[in-house]
Amino acid sequence: MGSNGGGYWRRLVRRLTSDVEELDADDLSRKVMAVGAQRACDCQSGQEVTVLGQLRSVELCPRDAAATLEAELFDGTEGVMLVWLGRRRIPGIEPGRTIKARGRIAERDGRKVLYNPYYELQTT
Repeated sequence: MGSNGGGYWRRLVRRLTSDVEELDADDLSRKVMAVGAQRACDCQSGQEVTVLGQLRSVELCPRDAAATLEAELFDGTEGVMLVWLGRRRIPGIEPGRTIKARGRIAERDGRKVLYNPYYELQTT
């Protein structure tokens, strides 16, 4: 069966015994590399980055008079909060959607954040 056959069986057994969320995370992580984006776990505060992932949650956060739209992007390695200041809604920004976002990574309360990122909705 050669070396390729052993790798095939290992992958097959892993796919059959792994958690669905873990497999989805692996698939997302591979897509990130394929489009030339950085993995969220490798991004450092202050860096200009491009990340790709699936939106886990989207919520309107009214703070005082200024609203912010916050979405958690997960790329299979780690989450990044996307925050649009002064926005209540953005068409296409909804849970489950895959997007590519670009901006400068910041840190807020120990979490990675992109403020007012440029973004592209992805078709999958």
